[in-house]
Amino acid sequence: MRKLVPSWVRVPIVFFIIFGVVEFFIDSGEKPAFIEYPVVLLFLFLVLLILIAIEAIIGALENVMLHKLDEEAKAKFLADKEKAYQFTWFKKTYNKLLGQKPIEEEGEIILDHNYDGIKELDNSLPPWWLYGFYITIVFAAVYLVRFHIFDGPGQFDELETELADAKAAIEEYKKTAKDLVDINTVTLLTDAADLSAGKTVFETNCVACHMADGGGGIGPNLTDDHWILGGGIKNVFKTVSEGGRSGKGMIAWKTQLKPSQIAQVASYVLSLQGTTPANPKPPEGDVWVDNSTEAATE
Repeated sequence: MRKLVPSWVRVPIVFFIIFGVVEFFIDSGEKPAFIEYPVVLLFLFLVLLILIAIEAIIGALENVMLHKLDEEAKAKFLADKEKAYQFTWFKKTYNKLLGQKPIEEEGEIILDHNYDGIKELDNSLPPWWLYGFYITIVFAAVYLVRFHIFDGPGQFDELETELADAKAAIEEYKKTAKDLVDINTVTLLTDAADLSAGKTVFETNCVACHMADGGGGIGPNLTDDHWILGGGIKNVFKTVSEGGRSGKGMIAWKTQLKPSQIAQVASYVLSLQGTTPANPKPPEGDVWVDNSTEAATE
């Protein structure tokens, strides 16, 4: 006869094991799978109903079997089942960890103290307490050697490491998140794909004022070294994003173009410098010199 675990224990255990497996294999982000996908919840309830049905069938079969057994076999079966319900292994382990003597043997450890009929037992410390104490000693020794003798990393060292890792992760993320760029972080793009994308944006939105070759029309010539609002990638990015002079000039494109597109078209505009347009407009503004470049070359 197999020793049965009570159904009120077995069914929830099996159910939650299946629940955990489903949650593990269905990655639904921050929300649990059974909320993100209601069909999963339905599936789990069906599993629970099947488990309950199986338990009911097992119970019915047991009753049928008991009716066919003689009294001795029936008594043995019920005894085995009752013994399984008692969790004997758990009880034995629990009692062993307590380290208490049975009541029958307490006479061996009674002290000669008597307080109004109350006697004192000379119990040893329970094993669970001793094991815990020994573990703390071992932990303290390892900790002492690791962090005070071999100078292991402390909390401040771990913090600095985590901050460095976080900074590296942010920089790595920015490489693939181009729309996070702004006037403070924008850099001149030289990749052919970026310049090609910038040219497309320019031909779609800018040729009406600056001509296809950048020679200028309503807007200024973009091929010379004169700039009304300053040259360089940061100034051009800001001009495209925020617009030209108040009351006149170019509109702000930040509501129509993504930051990555503004960076691309600004880089393309700067790539036009030094080219020869068909009908160049006379220079406007002042000659702009990149002081950061000069300082870098000195």
